[in-house]
Amino acid sequence: MRITDTSDLWWKNAVVYCLDVETFFDSDGDGVGDFAGLAQRVDYLAELGVTCIWLMPFYPTPDRDDGYDITDFYGVDERLGTHGDVVEFLRTAKDRGIRIIADLVVNHTSDSHPWFESARKSTDSPYRDFYVWRSDTPPDTSKEVAFPDQEDAIWTLEETTGEWYQHRFYKHQPDLNVANPKVRDEIAKAMGFWLQVGVDGFRVDAVPYFLETTGTQADELPDPHEFLKDVRRFLNRRNGQAILLGEVNLPYEEQYKFLGGENADELTMMFDFIVMQAMYLSLARQDASPLAEALDSRPAINPDNQWAMFVRNHDELTLDKLSAEERQEVFAAFGPEERMQVFGRGLKRRLPPMLDGDAQRVRMVYSLLFSLPGTPVLFYGEEIGMGEDLDADGRMAVRTPMQWTGGRNGGFSTADEAELVSPVITGEYGAERVNAARSRRDPESLLNFMAKLIRRYRECPELGWGRFDILEQSVPSVLAHRCTWEAATIILVHNLGSEPVTVSLDLTSSERLLADIGGLSLLDLLGDTTPRVSDEGVLELELQGYDYRWLRIPHPDDRRLP
Repeated sequence: MRITDTSDLWWKNAVVYCLDVETFFDSDGDGVGDFAGLAQRVDYLAELGVTCIWLMPFYPTPDRDDGYDITDFYGVDERLGTHGDVVEFLRTAKDRGIRIIADLVVNHTSDSHPWFESARKSTDSPYRDFYVWRSDTPPDTSKEVAFPDQEDAIWTLEETTGEWYQHRFYKHQPDLNVANPKVRDEIAKAMGFWLQVGVDGFRVDAVPYFLETTGTQADELPDPHEFLKDVRRFLNRRNGQAILLGEVNLPYEEQYKFLGGENADELTMMFDFIVMQAMYLSLARQDASPLAEALDSRPAINPDNQWAMFVRNHDELTLDKLSAEERQEVFAAFGPEERMQVFGRGLKRRLPPMLDGDAQRVRMVYSLLFSLPGTPVLFYGEEIGMGEDLDADGRMAVRTPMQWTGGRNGGFSTADEAELVSPVITGEYGAERVNAARSRRDPESLLNFMAKLIRRYRECPELGWGRFDILEQSVPSVLAHRCTWEAATIILVHNLGSEPVTVSLDLTSSERLLADIGGLSLLDLLGDTTPRVSDEGVLELELQGYDYRWLRIPHPDDRRLP
């Protein structure tokens, strides 16, 4: 195994950290986070072990959808700073070895975008065809809306011209017409601009909607995936190491197309919503079977692609790919109150409150996240165990200010409380008890555990690059798997149940790699145990409730430090 190989595809064993600039750190006391404040916290992220920061939208916006309603793809929200502040942040992060990807939100604009303000005034506007219109009365489309509690149709009448415009999301977010070559050119120019400024790629929002051509002049774009291939080619011409991380919440057979299939020439990485939802079902049942089945059902992907793994993201914790009965199981376990649920399909909660603050169980889940085949993605505040604000609307419940100290406003801002971009969490998970400063000083804190986990993950490229196999054993609550890359193998075992168990793993196989494993002692990467494989090649592990092990099989050619 050559560790130098891992730098060729840096994102295959990266640690991605998603944050919203406006809720991260306020440097000037106006109640809103900013790029100058973010730059001051880069060393905190570097110390944690983050290698890539994903920035949620920071563009000019009326802010009716937390910045996802954009009025200028080239600008910077003046509340957050200037282009100069962005460049200073980028320089500081790159000096610490951290790459940056930005949200690419181009399936729609704000209805306040100059393009739409022109397009809605006249059918002769030069920007009319930048959007999707129809002159006939649309049918019932209530089942097609993305937010069923907010909208009841995907078409809205524009009184000025008497035609309807399409919007898959909110009515104040009209869909762009990607079948129009001029729109595709504008998207490429915006990407090129930010690549030139210094970002290392993009997280592409709502990719299936982005490529949607229903109601457009689709003959101009025979296959939407050809456009995605064009986007990837453009990206790699401008920056050969840049990536596209896509949001595609579809069944696996459909997701595979968005990676470019065998050619791997569309998205670089894709979030694995299927495994995430199966993981929560397994946690609710304390049975590893749903998770194991989801992992086994993954399609084989090109080595130049990767899955992005997550416990929680910036949106609702969607459970839409579970059956109605399975979804109710997860609701009952982790969000039994109606105010904890959203859109009828997901949860507006963070992990620690869902697990009743059980520190051992929380650590087990994050150990599981980093051990699964793929690249881990963290949402800001996860590393210190932040909670949610159930009084906030929808997805805003988990987009609360970062909790830096136990002081005023959680150290996020010196502004008056009424001036904050959103309230700081109070109560059991409030900043007085859960904050970064306190966590840094506590050697047993979740923050220090996460830093150790990240350090071990970065030392184990097998996890991001290797072949994944589930190991058969008889305990239902346990997921045991191994990751193998060339001559390196790690055995990973997680008890999703609350009861102590004993697991027997037969590590002998037809592979030459494990043929002589009998009698070896394994290296415990997260603890101080010294498990030994029997002469017959069987590994017996005693696991407490919610216990976990990362065990490296020693190899004479391995030069890594233990």
